[in-house]
Amino acid sequence: MIVDNALYRKGVRVPVDCEISDLAAVRQRCGPDDFVWVGLHEPEQAELDTVAEIFDLHPLAVEDAVKAHQRPKLERYGDVLFVVVKPVRYIDHDEIVDVDEVAVFLGETFVVTVRHGDNDVVSRVRKELGDDSPLLDLGPSAVLYRLLDIVVDGYGEVAREIDVDVSDIEVQVFGGDPGDHSERVYKLKREVLQFRSAVLPLGPAAEDLAAGTVAGVNPKTADYFRDVHDHLLRIGDQIEGYDNLLTGVLQADLARVAVRQNQAAARQNEDVRKISAWAAIALVPTAVAGIYGMNFDNMPELHTRYGYFVVLFVIALACVGLYAQFRRNDWL
Repeated sequence: MIVDNALYRKGVRVPVDCEISDLAAVRQRCGPDDFVWVGLHEPEQAELDTVAEIFDLHPLAVEDAVKAHQRPKLERYGDVLFVVVKPVRYIDHDEIVDVDEVAVFLGETFVVTVRHGDNDVVSRVRKELGDDSPLLDLGPSAVLYRLLDIVVDGYGEVAREIDVDVSDIEVQVFGGDPGDHSERVYKLKREVLQFRSAVLPLGPAAEDLAAGTVAGVNPKTADYFRDVHDHLLRIGDQIEGYDNLLTGVLQADLARVAVRQNQAAARQNEDVRKISAWAAIALVPTAVAGIYGMNFDNMPELHTRYGYFVVLFVIALACVGLYAQFRRNDWL
């Protein structure tokens, strides 16, 4: 569906309220310094096909714009530039990087934006450019610049929020917290990789725009795109740092878990040795008492005056001997 469309004449927005089928007439009203900006949100194939016919958009680019799930890229189809960017936002309570998509068709006298997801990037660009922004003198290229600038600024905000969570995990793992943090670390590492897939592929496109060599893009915007490219490079370095740091934290946490498991196993073995030692000591009086409890008449020392005390002495001597031996072997 069409979210918004307008005719920008000499830097001033001229609102146009029309259906898709009327866009051809609106385009014909464009002068040499004018351009049309049509914004669509998750359009159906038929809707975008109509727009494509009016603005002569390439079918392959149209297919990518409808299906979404494309890598950030910059491609040229004839006189039309096709750009895909991935706006992101960080859902802090779930520690999830939410990735949307915006496709931009840039021509000499038009801009067509196709938005997927709930991001407000395109509406923010419209609001910031306003009715008479000086940037509009640069033509459709100004729209592409502000779009990329806002998206990259969003990357910076997400990077700062991820940095907080990475620091928090670092403190927990190396601060003596006995819990198992591997699941949280792995989950955040996965989100960082998803964030990386939205940021890093945009680098070559931003570099080409910063060089001012992309046909159809106003060369005067090169300085603006160079600033965007610098920010993108810095964020890319941050993402690489987070990824490496989380890998180290994950390995450290797994090592701590393994140490705790080994310590628990060692304590368990020690307990088993102690139980076995005491069981062996207790077995001596149990065995002797069992033998003398069989009620036979002809048993050693059964009718002697001091037989009872002799048996007790032998039991005590055996128990003390076993205790001493177990102590010598560190079993007790």
